[in-house]
Amino acid sequence: MFFRWDWLRPQLTAPIVPTLGPVHPDALTVGIFEDVLRAADTGGFLPYDKDRRWGGEKDEKVLHEDVVHHPERTLIPTLTRRGRGTVKVFAYGLPDGVVDEAAELAAKLTAGYDVAGARVVRPLSPETTHPRGTRIQLKDFTAGSCPAPDGPVRPITAWPTAVQKTFAPFAEAMAADGLAFLHTQMQASRCGPVLTAAVEDRIVGAIGPMEVLPDAIGRPQLMPQYFAVLPEARGQGLGRILWQAAMHWGQSHGAAYQLLQTEVGGPSDRLCRAEGLASLGFTHTTAA
Repeated sequence: MFFRWDWLRPQLTAPIVPTLGPVHPDALTVGIFEDVLRAADTGGFLPYDKDRRWGGEKDEKVLHEDVVHHPERTLIPTLTRRGRGTVKVFAYGLPDGVVDEAAELAAKLTAGYDVAGARVVRPLSPETTHPRGTRIQLKDFTAGSCPAPDGPVRPITAWPTAVQKTFAPFAEAMAADGLAFLHTQMQASRCGPVLTAAVEDRIVGAIGPMEVLPDAIGRPQLMPQYFAVLPEARGQGLGRILWQAAMHWGQSHGAAYQLLQTEVGGPSDRLCRAEGLASLGFTHTTAA
């Protein structure tokens, strides 16, 4: 075993794991950190990796020979060759100096692996006074019912053909939110259902794919979705209706929970806070 849990556990101010992203607090064990180290040698996906839905080979891997593990701090660097390549160093540790040390390591590894990007990811606790970056939120489906909302939301396949055809221009308009990528997966029949909102026979919002997979401890988790509403259709409550429909789908299909990442202060963040989701902490990413 590489990691000492008595060193690492006090440093985990937010439940985020390199290459995997947020995990349920109950799944946050030394084993999951050991798993990502082993996966770096194979280039494959862990059975509970959300990215395995898209097939192929795992792009991001832990640089296990460059991990720094001490009682007061743990630095875990990862490498992705996507685009011009990026090194990210996850800086676990309470002293502020851990960020500077992580930035130095990121810069060194960026040069060594000949990639363009260097980032530091700093987990922050839920009690952070002035939160910034991304909030990790938990929707617990066992805590209460998630009724189906009233509104113009259906699976894309439930709309008339003429309405379904409007998804393509919608997806292209919302490419920055990942909808163009989602559309390619839909066309290839490589993902679960996508819920859509239509106004005047035109798709103006979507959330999906809707999929439930077991997490690291076997608990059914509603996977993260792409989620967007056209700017001109906002302010009508469609985003909330889409989100509530997604939560109803997840609960109806046996999910125990969902983890969401929202930009602090952004529309999705405000929606989740209004819906009473539990905040598990934050991650703040900076250029090294």
